[in-house]
Amino acid sequence: MLILIVVLFLSYIIGSIPTSIIVSRLFYHTDIREYGSKNAGATNVFRTFGWKPALTVMLVDVLKGWFPAWYVGTHTIEGIALSGNVDALMIMAGFAAVLGHTYTVFARFKGGKGVGTAAGMLIALFPVALPICLAVFILTLLFSGMVSLGSMLAALTLPIVLILMIFLAGYSVSQTLMIFSLLIPLFIIFTHRSNVGRILAGTENRFEKAMIFRKKKP
Repeated sequence: MLILIVVLFLSYIIGSIPTSIIVSRLFYHTDIREYGSKNAGATNVFRTFGWKPALTVMLVDVLKGWFPAWYVGTHTIEGIALSGNVDALMIMAGFAAVLGHTYTVFARFKGGKGVGTAAGMLIALFPVALPICLAVFILTLLFSGMVSLGSMLAALTLPIVLILMIFLAGYSVSQTLMIFSLLIPLFIIFTHRSNVGRILAGTENRFEKAMIFRKKKP
C-alpha cells in the first residue's frame, strides 16, 4: 500500500506541473490566469498568446498524463497488490496525473480542465481507439469552433468506438478499461460544466480559422 501511495503521489506531482503558468511567466512575464477565461490551460494560452506557446503547453500536458500511465504499464513495480491488474494501475496513475493538472498543488489547487493530460493517459490506455476520438475532436472544432464541445464529444466517442470494435472487429478490451471508458465522459463533462451552460446559452467562445495563425500577446 505504501508503494502504491508513492506511485500515485509522484503521478500527481507530475500532473501538477503548471505548464501554462510556467510558459506565460517565463516567456511573457505575466500570468495566463489574468487573461481570457482565467483558466490555466492550453486553450486559454492559444487565445492569449497564439498557437506556438499553446502547442508547447498542450504537448507537455499530454506527456504529463501519458508518462505515469505508460510507465506503470511497462515496468514491474514490486510490492503493489494491483500489479495483477495492470490496467487498473495504469488508470490510477494516469488519473492521479489528471487530478494534479486540474487541482495543481503549485497554484493553490486551481489548474486547467485536464483535457490534454487526460488525452495523454488515454493514449497509453487506448492507443487504437484514440485516433478516432481525435478525429471527432478536430471535426467538431472545425465545424463549431468550440474546443469544449469537441472535447466532450471526443470523450463520449471513446466507449462507443470500443463497443463497435468489440462486436465488429473482435477487439479485446478488459472489463476494467471498458468501465473506465464509460466514466471518462462524465469527468470531462463535469470539468466543462460551465462551458455546457455557455453552449446552451449560445455564448461559448469560438475559434475562428484565422485565429490559428495570428500572433497575439496581451
